[in-house]
Amino acid sequence: MNRNSYWFPAKKYGWGWGPPTRWQGWVVLLLWAGALAAGLYLLRQYQLAARLGFVLVMGLVLMLLCYWKGEPPAWRSGGGTAGGAE
Repeated sequence: MNRNSYWFPAKKYGWGWGPPTRWQGWVVLLLWAGALAAGLYLLRQYQLAARLGFVLVMGLVLMLLCYWKGEPPAWRSGGGTAGGAE
């Protein structure tokens, strides 16, 4: 896949993804944040464990979306020079 077609680029340092670089990624992130906020609002009368479980599931959903539409994850230590130093 072309690097410019990824919605979520890999972080320069560490493992994971950075902020979206395409409009589709921003839409997904905003919808996800809205669903998280709405879910927490609807679950406000439930025990902390239910709300925590919801947050964990939503985090997994976002991670799967980033894995699907983002750059392949790998441990990165910066630039392309030996030892990761720039």
